[in-house]
Amino acid sequence: MAIAHLAFLTPGNYAEDSPLQGLEDTLRLFELGEALGYQGAWVRQRHLERAVSSAATLLAAATQRTRRIALGTAVIQMGYENPFRLAEDLATVDVLSRGRLQVGLSAGAPPYGPLLGGRLFDGDAQAIDFSHARVERLRSNLRGDFLGDDDFFVESPAGRQRPRVQPHAAGLVERLWYGGGSLRSAQWAGANGYHLLIGNLNRGEQTDDFFAAQRSQLDLFHANWSAPYAPRVALGRVIVPLDSADAGTRARYRAWAALRLPRTLGPQGDRRTLFARDLVGTSDEILESLRKDPIVPQVQALRLELPYDFSVEDYAQILSDTARYIAPELGWSPAAAEPGDSGDHCPARAADTSRPSSITAIA
Repeated sequence: MAIAHLAFLTPGNYAEDSPLQGLEDTLRLFELGEALGYQGAWVRQRHLERAVSSAATLLAAATQRTRRIALGTAVIQMGYENPFRLAEDLATVDVLSRGRLQVGLSAGAPPYGPLLGGRLFDGDAQAIDFSHARVERLRSNLRGDFLGDDDFFVESPAGRQRPRVQPHAAGLVERLWYGGGSLRSAQWAGANGYHLLIGNLNRGEQTDDFFAAQRSQLDLFHANWSAPYAPRVALGRVIVPLDSADAGTRARYRAWAALRLPRTLGPQGDRRTLFARDLVGTSDEILESLRKDPIVPQVQALRLELPYDFSVEDYAQILSDTARYIAPELGWSPAAAEPGDSGDHCPARAADTSRPSSITAIA
């Protein structure tokens, strides 16, 4: 085991009548992750749900609340996005974060496209290209290439300049990830130089065994890698340690895992989706499972996929227990705090005494 990079992925859920509290809790979770030495904090982007619908907006706020931790979005469904406007937003976040942004992407038609209709599309959706080409259009915009002929300039009160996506975020094109889960997606990501996000579900295209399917995808990704920079793989697993949880919380965690167990017993649906089992137990039990996981030794980055609709106190306990009892046994060392970082580097934070402090108390 040689896990050098520990991250977490949060769903960013909130109560219907309290989005501010939920989004604030997510930002405070990012702060806690940084304090615990995590190297990465990722947020899901979801649409028409009680969740983060604009990851770039949330991560822009996170850039002002953290100093060191990498900030990621997993994944942005490009079918909902304009590749030019999204490039401007992502570049802005990356500049604000001083180069800490990690961008997870996926292709395909937007699942709720037919429902949204004219609210999303300006014309016939059948004529829109939702393929991998849409992801490539985003990367093309992020490269910072000048637009138009050599003699074309944009005139503004700020001066005369060659047009390109602004701000230009140098290096961001080398921090783009693709959400894998099939042989085709893994092959495409490797061949086109996108790092690979793999998690606790994939497609059983040639096998009913979850780990065999994921290993085939991983092998295909590496075999097709062609970019001049080194490939990276981030492995996601649902990890819920019980060590510091009280008796009631332990019972609730185990009941939650039991409800999800049937889906792991075989391929689900027409797409033959395979699910890994949730790792719920004491740190010793979880470590035993991780040591048997054939994918873990193949990666250096492990990402905790936090369950949906748990409380922020639950998330804090899970992150804390994992950092203290589990990750060090896998070879991980916490990232060092930056010199002079007291945890209150933002004046607005220091002055705000209205927010609950339950996360801080756990840390």
